Amino acid sequence: MKKIALLGSTGSVGKNTLEVVAQQPDEFQIVALAAGSNIRLLQEQIKLYRPELVSVGSKELADELRHSLGASYKPEIVHGEEGLLQVASHPSANFVMTAVVGSRGVSPTLAAIEAGKSIGLANKETLVSAGHIVMETAKKHGVEIIPVDSEHSAIFQCLHGGRREDVAKIILTASGGSFRDLTREQLADVTVTDALNHPNWSMGAKITIDSATMMNKGFEVLEAHWLFDLSFDQIECVLHRESIIHSMVEYKDRAVIAQLGTPDMKVPIQYALSYPRRLGLQTEPLDLIKAGTLHFARMDFARFPMLKLAYECGRLGGTMPTVLNAANEVAVARFLQGEVTFLQIEQIVESVCESHDVVKQPTLEAIFAADAWARQAAAR
Repeated sequence: MKKIALLGSTGSVGKNTLEVVAQQPDEFQIVALAAGSNIRLLQEQIKLYRPELVSVGSKELADELRHSLGASYKPEIVHGEEGLLQVASHPSANFVMTAVVGSRGVSPTLAAIEAGKSIGLANKETLVSAGHIVMETAKKHGVEIIPVDSEHSAIFQCLHGGRREDVAKIILTASGGSFRDLTREQLADVTVTDALNHPNWSMGAKITIDSATMMNKGFEVLEAHWLFDLSFDQIECVLHRESIIHSMVEYKDRAVIAQLGTPDMKVPIQYALSYPRRLGLQTEPLDLIKAGTLHFARMDFARFPMLKLAYECGRLGGTMPTVLNAANEVAVARFLQGEVTFLQIEQIVESVCESHDVVKQPTLEAIFAADAWARQAAAR
C-alpha cells in the first residue's frame, strides 16, 4: 500500500487527490496532511482520512483546529514552515504529493527528496524557481519525480513510446484560458470574475489567472525543461481549445505520440500515485465522436507576451525564472484583491524582470534572496 503525505490538501489538486484515495482504499492511505487556513474543510478531511500528522499555517490556526476537533480523532498537529517540512518528511509516508501553491513548495519538496520519498509534483513553481537544485538532489538520492500537471503527465506517458535520445521535441497544448477569444484591447476591462471562468478546467484561483495570462504555460515550459532534460528549442506550445490532447512527443522519425483524455485532474493524479500500474477510475470516459473536431492554432506571442517572457527568462537561466515566478505570484495576488488590472499583471512582471541582475548557478540561499527581492519589487 502506498502511504501518502499530501501538501496542500484543501486546494484543487489536494481535494482531487483525496477523491482518488477514497476510490482506492486498498491501494492508498493518507498518513499526513498539510493545509493553509481552510480549517473547516481540513477538519472534514481529518475525520474521513485519519492522518497521523497535520500541519496548518500558523499556531493560532493549529490551536483552533485542536479545539474544533473536540473529543473526536486527534492527530498530531503542527504549524508553519517547520510543520510543512515535518509533513513532507513524515516517517510513515513513502510518497509525497506536493500540491501547495507557489515557490513555498521548494523547501518541503527538497525535504521529501532528502528523506527518500517518491514525489508526485503538482507544484510547477518548485522547478521554475529551483529546477537545477531539485533535479540534482533527486538524482543524488535516487528519487523519481512523477509529474502531475496534465501536460507533463502526458509527456511522461508518451515518452514510454521510445527512447529519450530519439526525442525531437515535445508539444505542450494550451486551452488559451478564460480570455482566449478576446483581443488585447478587450482585455483592458476584464474582471476577476471573468478571469476565473475557465472554459475547460476547474482549478484554483491562482492557476486559473495564470492560464488566462498564459504564464501557466510559460511555467510548464520551464518545468518541462528540467523534468525531461530538453532545450527550450525542443519545447513547443500550441493552442488546443478542447483540452482533449494533453500534450505530445515528436520523435526523430517524425512519429508523434499523443495522450488524450477528458479534462479531469483525477486522471494524472491517480497515474502518479499508481505508476507504473494503471487502476480503474470513476470518471467520464473520452468520447471522440461526441468531442467531434479538435482545433489547433499556432501560439501568438504578441497576444500572449507572458509566454514569450517565460521562454526568455528560461534561456537566461540562473535566478531569472525565480524572479519571474515571484513577481507573478505577487502581481496575480494584487489582481485578485482588486489592486491592479488584468493587463497590469504583465506590466508588473515585465518591469521586475527587466530590473533584475541575474545570478548564474545560484545556491538555494541566492534563490530565496532573489525571490524575496522580486516580491518586494512587485509589491511596489
